[in-house]
Amino acid sequence: MKLNIEKLRQQQATLDARIFKQHDLLRHDTILDRMLALLVELGELANETRCFKYWSVRPASEMDVIAQEFSDGIHFLLSLGIDLEDTQQEIEALEVTSNLTDQFLACFEAVIDLSRHYDLNRYQTAFAYYLGLASKIGLDSETITNHYLKKNETNHQRQDENY
Repeated sequence: MKLNIEKLRQQQATLDARIFKQHDLLRHDTILDRMLALLVELGELANETRCFKYWSVRPASEMDVIAQEFSDGIHFLLSLGIDLEDTQQEIEALEVTSNLTDQFLACFEAVIDLSRHYDLNRYQTAFAYYLGLASKIGLDSETITNHYLKKNETNHQRQDENY
């Protein structure tokens, strides 16, 4: 699976600029905050899939809920890529060969590695592993894009309301 991120990056840049201006912040001062936010969103996504909950028989959340959680991570990934001046037009998913839990762990590791060594190559690897989650979960690029755009609109409304 591949995701075209050119339009999404433009949407994210607009939202970021608004947030940083409204809250009197500089991009570089929020890198680690955005990195931690990405890890939190990754954990929330794992919780909705329930892939690691071997002790439970409850099924995963509805696909719409999972897609919403996934789009939250896309926001932070795009924002971090803007810092690194990423110019990729699309990103291809990178999947581990085993199960969804292993994919989550690979993604966590890639994001933590990125937080320690903030560079474009590690960023692209982390994003590719994140998209690998989408492939394993069953999300396609159209669903991801639609949920991202809807959440982006919500995030603008939240800024209007001093969220």
